[in-house]
Amino acid sequence: MVRFDNVGMRYGSGPEVLRDISFSLTAGSFHFLTGASGAGKSTLLKLLYLAAQPTRGLITLFDRDLATCPRDDLPDLRRRIGVVFQDFRLLDHLSALDNVALPLRIAGMPEDDIRSHVSELLAWVGLGDHLEARPAVLSGGQKQRVAIARAVVGRPDLLVADEPTGNLDDASALRLLHLFEELHRLGTTVVIASHNEQMIERLGHPVLHLAEGRLFSRSAP
Repeated sequence: MVRFDNVGMRYGSGPEVLRDISFSLTAGSFHFLTGASGAGKSTLLKLLYLAAQPTRGLITLFDRDLATCPRDDLPDLRRRIGVVFQDFRLLDHLSALDNVALPLRIAGMPEDDIRSHVSELLAWVGLGDHLEARPAVLSGGQKQRVAIARAVVGRPDLLVADEPTGNLDDASALRLLHLFEELHRLGTTVVIASHNEQMIERLGHPVLHLAEGRLFSRSAP
């Protein structure tokens, strides 16, 4: 599913943020990504969801070498990836339902199916009464739930999440973790960046740990 071989990443002429990163993720695996602030977690996630290119090294995604992959093929690869951004990145002029529906509309799903599917998912994450609400009237936790619903609505092959429970109360966080677990059971490869050691210990999945730009792995707690 994912393979990094001696990947390095720097911004401009600055020092490398990531150094000699090598790891692989099998299809259907679940990993947490940890590390102190500034360790390079967000940069590694950007490489995973194709928002950045490495300075050196090779990345293989869905059996495609990204260094030789034609640019015209990248949109199709991105559609197989669900992303939960730390800053939500919702479209302010769209309702919660329309924000979540975007990946399905891009994929060409019939509109009647979209509405029923999205409505059911938003109800499941506790936003069934906010289908037509725009982001400006939603709380931080509600925006986070909309962002998560948008990331998972299309059953992506790879789900990448940056601190997905950071704005949620314990009950909402646990509910969404069950959603991630269900996607994992259905075959989605999941990578979650988190500082929440309690959550990591509770779920018991392997951990990738970044320290000073280098990656270390450890078994499930």
